[in-house]
Amino acid sequence: MNAWLQILDTAGALFVLLGAAICLLGVIGMLRLPDVLSRSHAATKPQTLGIILVLAGVALRLRTGMDFATLALIGFFQMLTGPVASHLVARSAYRTGQVQHEELLFDELDEQLTDGRQPPGPA
Repeated sequence: MNAWLQILDTAGALFVLLGAAICLLGVIGMLRLPDVLSRSHAATKPQTLGIILVLAGVALRLRTGMDFATLALIGFFQMLTGPVASHLVARSAYRTGQVQHEELLFDELDEQLTDGRQPPGPA
């Protein structure tokens, strides 16, 4: 094995390890954060970055065109579906009343849903 292949294998292993560590931090954030909106952030951002790093590491290790194309499709669909699913979960939590409105800095969705009326509840 020449030095160039050894460097690619080492870089691939480091990418996989770094991506797995970032995914682990996202899971810890999902378990430790207090509310739905914070958890959806922890479910999306680190997981997407982590899976991209893992896929890059695997691509450096495998080094064939068909494997690279498959990994690129996996990364594309992960980046497409992860944030959309998290947004839908957060919006559903907002509509079912599981979001504390007092803790939000900006609440543009309230104006869209209530047509300018105040939500029912304590004044």
